This record gives sequence, C-alpha cells and structure tokens, in this order.
Amino acid sequence: MATLYRSSGIGKCLVETLEEVLENGTLTAELAFQVLLQFDASMAQAFRTRVKNKVSIKGHLHTYNFCNHVWNFSVHDAVVRYQNNIGATVEKNVDRLKIVACDPKSPADLVISSS
Repeated sequence: MATLYRSSGIGKCLVETLEEVLENGTLTAELAFQVLLQFDASMAQAFRTRVKNKVSIKGHLHTYNFCNHVWNFSVHDAVVRYQNNIGATVEKNVDRLKIVACDPKSPADLVISSS
C-alpha cells in the first residue's frame, strides 16, 4: 500500500502525534503501525471516491522517471488550470512543479513492510 500520503501536511501531523504517544507510552508500536496502515488505506479510498476535479498542466518537462510503478515528473514554468468549488476556472503559474503518480493496482501495493 502506498505510503505517499504520509508526507502530506495531515500525514506529517499524524506521524508526529503517533511518535509523541509512543514516547509517553499511551500506544504500542503495533497499534501505531496499524493506525498508519489505516490512514494510508483511508486516504487512497478518499481520493479514489471523492475527488472528481480534473487538472490541466502545461509547461516544460525537465525530468521524468519511472521506478517501482511510480512516475516522477519535474515540470518547470508550469501553468496549472482547474475548476474551483463554484465551477470557475482557476489558472496558476508555478515556477517548479513535482508530480508523483502511483499505479494503484501495482504489485508493490500488495507488499506491506513493517520497517
């Protein structure tokens, strides 16, 4: 299962909180690990079922890489277009943009490591 969402803002807060409760003995390491696994599954499910917006990106592809069923793109001077909550098209200019795209059905998602 992808642990990509742990590096998001909410993921970092969860990891930090779990580290604190582990230090003071409120949770066991096994339970904290189960919380992280549930977080990974819930985030993936939420993005799969709740996010309906589409994004258009144009820019200069600086680098790209495909390894272990994960695409990494680095785009310079990007223009990102999307529709906001009220349906208006929003356009943002971004100097540098990093895109990480994971294959949700890859065999790597079936392997869960405890390290």
